[in-house]
Parts: sequence; structure tokens; C-alpha cells
Amino acid sequence: MSIIELLASLSLLLVPLFFYLTRNSWSKAPSKSNPKSYPLIGSSVAIFANRNRTTQWTSDLIQSSPTATVVLRRLLNDSRVLTGNPANVQHILKTKFCDYEKGSKTRQTLFDFLGNGIFNMDGDSWKFQRQVSSHEFNTKSLRKFVETVVDTEVSQRLIPILSTAAANKSVLDLQDILQRFAFDNICKIAFGHDPAYLLPDLPEAEFAKTFDDAAKISSERVATLFPFLWKIKRFLNIGSEKRLKEACSDLREFARNIIKEKKQELSNKPSLETVDLLSRFLSSGHSDEDFVTDIVISFILAGRDTTSAALTWYFWLLSQNPEIEKEILLEIKDKSESPVYEEVKDMVYTHASLCESMRLYPPVPIDGKVALRDDVLPDGTVIKKGNESFLPSVCNGEGRDVVGSGLGRVQAR
Repeated sequence: MSIIELLASLSLLLVPLFFYLTRNSWSKAPSKSNPKSYPLIGSSVAIFANRNRTTQWTSDLIQSSPTATVVLRRLLNDSRVLTGNPANVQHILKTKFCDYEKGSKTRQTLFDFLGNGIFNMDGDSWKFQRQVSSHEFNTKSLRKFVETVVDTEVSQRLIPILSTAAANKSVLDLQDILQRFAFDNICKIAFGHDPAYLLPDLPEAEFAKTFDDAAKISSERVATLFPFLWKIKRFLNIGSEKRLKEACSDLREFARNIIKEKKQELSNKPSLETVDLLSRFLSSGHSDEDFVTDIVISFILAGRDTTSAALTWYFWLLSQNPEIEKEILLEIKDKSESPVYEEVKDMVYTHASLCESMRLYPPVPIDGKVALRDDVLPDGTVIKKGNESFLPSVCNGEGRDVVGSGLGRVQAR
């Protein structure tokens, strides 16, 4: 059979498939909450055009929808449900929690980086890791350790850098500074290692760079419209997939070395007071290196970007709302200079302003779930088994568009 005949045969085979896939896909006039959809490719054109502002774009779509829910069609009629409807969110994350999970696609996509860590697991494994972690985080000794670590990082590194910049009237990239601050803190809390990332000369820490590369490439895997491309690159071990493989290998080798050192330290000094999370896990009998490594990497991921993102937006909002800043300073001055937890937790105004800041600019803006069975959301949206649902953390238009009025509500409280 010639090549032309082969192509003609394939074309004939694709005709019925084309009509099946496009039966309900012909584009209607686009609206603010529904981007234009085309046969076969759905709204892939709009998705690709907004790939660098996905969070903002999907938030805009949801806010423009009367039900705060949007069905986004992708390549080959693959549908994703985006919802910011509180009733839907509660239905997925609470009422029908057992009917939704991260899903095998997400787990496979993130496995090279997160392994079987808590943020990449479902079911009993997720429950077990959550119970173990919750137990450790609720201990007074860990809380005291966190206070000591953060106080040291603030007083010996963060404040001197900010003071020097203020004295010299120089400009700092606050987001970079806070990322370094958060990374030092979470590494010391997670496994007792100080990467010394927040120093006056703002050094390039190899571990931080490796972690950034692994996180960035893994997130690009999740966001891509064409997952087969990264799978081909992984198979051929080229480009970004080669860098990801090297980064994950370096991270795990670094973690294994730390674990060996901790085990040796604990065996030499059985009465050693365990403070960091890694030491606590090891001393409580969780000695499997892969299990402990996956948990520690997940905690670093959780504590690094979330903390720095929340603080960056918080200080930016304060710079735009000086009256709020004055109230917070008054509350701080009423407390002692040392950041004792028992005093800090009573700072109601500061706590409320932080919560409002995270409502306006959530550090974790999207949570994705996959339906294990057919379902109907409270607003009537039909969910088919295997459909992916994304829950962007968007607030109402009034608070989001008028930042001052949002913080004004904090003042009223």
C-alpha cells in the first residue's frame, strides 16, 4: 500500500471519530465566563494564550459565571470543571470527600519529584501521613523549636538586611528576600539543615536552585496542554526532563545523606533531644528512607512558596493601606519584644489582617480533584467519572476589586 493510500484510509477512519467528538462541540458565541470552543481542540487556544496567567484568567472566568462554575473543554473534548462556588467546594472537599481524589494522572506526573509524599497520595496512605504529621506538629516542643528557628532567622538575617537597605536607601526584591527567608526556615524545621540562603550577599544556594528547578519543571508538567511531549522528552532523556531527572536525583541523594547523618547522630546519643521533623520521624520508628525523604520534600514544598507568597502579598497590601499598617504597629507595640507564641496568638487585628490578605491573594490558589464516580454538584453541574475539578480560591468581586474595603472590614472587627 502506498503512503497516499494509507493516509486516505486513515482519513476515512478519522471522519466518524471527528463527528463523534464534535457532536456537541461546535463553538457558540463566547461569553466572559465561557471562552470560545472549537471542534476537537475545545478552548485550547484560549488556554494556551493565558498559560502565563492561568490563576488570574480562571478566577476571572469563575467570577463572570452566575454560578461561579465553568466547564472548560480541552483537547479531544477533555472537560475540566472550574468552580469557586462555596457549596460546590464543600461538596467536593467535605461532603463527598471520599468520591474525589488527586487521581492517577496527577500522581504519575508529580511522582518523580514528590514520590509517595503526602501531597501526592490518596486514601489510606494519605490518612496515615496526615496523622503522623499532625501528631508531630501539635507537640509543644516542636512549636518551641519553630519559634526559636524563626526568631533567629528574623533577628540575625532578615532585619539586618532590611535595615542596611533602609539606611542606604537601596531597593530590594522583597519576594526574593522572603523566599530565601522561608526556605532557610523550612529546611531547618524539616531536617535541621541550614542552607544559609538569606545572607547579605544573597548567595546562590545549590540545594535551593535544585529544588526550584524540580518544582518548576514538575508544575509545567501538570499545566501543559500536551502531556505526551514531556513523556517523549523523559523517554529520550532530553531538555527539561533531563534537568528534572538530575535535579530529583540530587535532591534525593542530599536527603539520603542527611538521613544517614541523623540516624548516626541518634544512635550515638539515644537521649538526644529530637527537634527537627526528620529527627522526630526517625526516633518514632519511621526508618524507611524513601518514606521519610518523600515526607520531608513535601514539607519543604509546602512551607517555602506558601509562606513567601502570603508574606509578599501581605506587605504589599500594607504598603497600599497605611491606616491598616498603623493599627498593626499599635498592636505590636503593646506586646513584648520577644515573639512568644502565647502573646502572638492574641494579636487579633494582625491575625485578621493576615487572613484577609490570604483571602484576597491565596498562597495556594488552586486545588485539583478527580471524580471516582458520576456526581452532580449542588449548583447542578454534572460530573462524570474521571472528570477533573479545579477549585480556585477566589473571593467575591467587592473584596477583590476594592482592596481598601476588604481591609476596612478587618478594622471594623
